[in-house]
Amino acid sequence: MPGTQEHLEDHLDTLYRAMAERRFLVLTGAGISTSSGIPDYRDSEGVRRGKAPMMYQEFLATPQARRRYWARAMLGWPRVRIAQPNQAHRALATLQQRERINGLITQNVDTLHDQAGSQGVIELHGSLHRVLCLDCLRRSERDVIQRLMEDENPYLAGVDAVQAPDGDTLLDPAFEERFQTPHCPYCNGQRLKPDVVFFGENVAQATAANAMAAVEQAEGLLVVGSSLMAYSAFRLCKAMVEQGKPVIAINLGKTRGDELLQVKIEASCEQLLPLLAERLN
Repeated sequence: MPGTQEHLEDHLDTLYRAMAERRFLVLTGAGISTSSGIPDYRDSEGVRRGKAPMMYQEFLATPQARRRYWARAMLGWPRVRIAQPNQAHRALATLQQRERINGLITQNVDTLHDQAGSQGVIELHGSLHRVLCLDCLRRSERDVIQRLMEDENPYLAGVDAVQAPDGDTLLDPAFEERFQTPHCPYCNGQRLKPDVVFFGENVAQATAANAMAAVEQAEGLLVVGSSLMAYSAFRLCKAMVEQGKPVIAINLGKTRGDELLQVKIEASCEQLLPLLAERLN
């Protein structure tokens, strides 16, 4: 089994040989946060779990869609807010502090890398901890918007909903009909959006440019807990390979970039990364 001590030692040796003399960039996906209580989108075959998430175009199209989004998100936020970094997040922060990796890009919107102590994290898909007003373009802290929603929708207090990826929940539509959508604290506009990249939305140009610049400066790429199904992440692997640099993945299951990988390690990143940080010290 991939998780046995013997296999972990083999995987550790492989990573050490690759990374001892090279400064790798790290790219993380949802798989690094699952043990912190945040569900991922895909199974080991790369197939999406459950219902498809709301598309950006749908979110923009109608007030009803935004009401449905925020009703579910109001119930999902508390579990995201209390999530704590796990050993894998902390190991990557340690590797960065010791200058054993030269940067960190994440597809995750949970800020757990920041909480673990990583610096200068490139958030490809934004952060759930911020809310953007599409009318005045000012940002609010998510906790501020959460309090507004809870005050205006007391009927949802105590309602239990199944947690879904990225702070979403599976909520009975009957609970959504009465929901009062939050207003912007600055302009009173009703087009508030979590400061994340929705499915169907493009990564901000500046963010994409920063990520590609990090690829240019790195000597290799370590992918952790990502199926690479999102093109924004897959293209970074392609660019790294085109530059003749190694790409290694620690991921339980299939990835879109399997044919690009120099090495693929099917093991728990929470077990393996702390061992790597210790070995590279």
